[in-house]
Amino acid sequence: MLRFSVHYGIHFLLPLAIALVFYKPKYFKIYIIFLLAFLIDLDHLAATPIFSPNRCSINYHFLHSYYAIALYVSLLFLKKTRLIAIGLVCHILADSVDCLFLYLGY
Repeated sequence: MLRFSVHYGIHFLLPLAIALVFYKPKYFKIYIIFLLAFLIDLDHLAATPIFSPNRCSINYHFLHSYYAIALYVSLLFLKKTRLIAIGLVCHILADSVDCLFLYLGY
């Protein structure tokens, strides 16, 4: 239950906190943009099985690969792509923490 709570807490609460702190006048619109980063989970459809609770997404799925993560981080430096990049990096952070929990045996 701790793993689930932390994983989805990061997925939903970290982007909300960033939107509220840094983009307060338009926080809801920005929060929705951040949540659109969940679309990178569509790469799970290419895996067999599609969902495995004990599988680390990082470097397993193609949109969670180290190359893709490097691209997401580099997009942070471009003003036009910064918002979606923040959402993508938050998503990868949440999945990385989930992998850490798996590694620790939770």
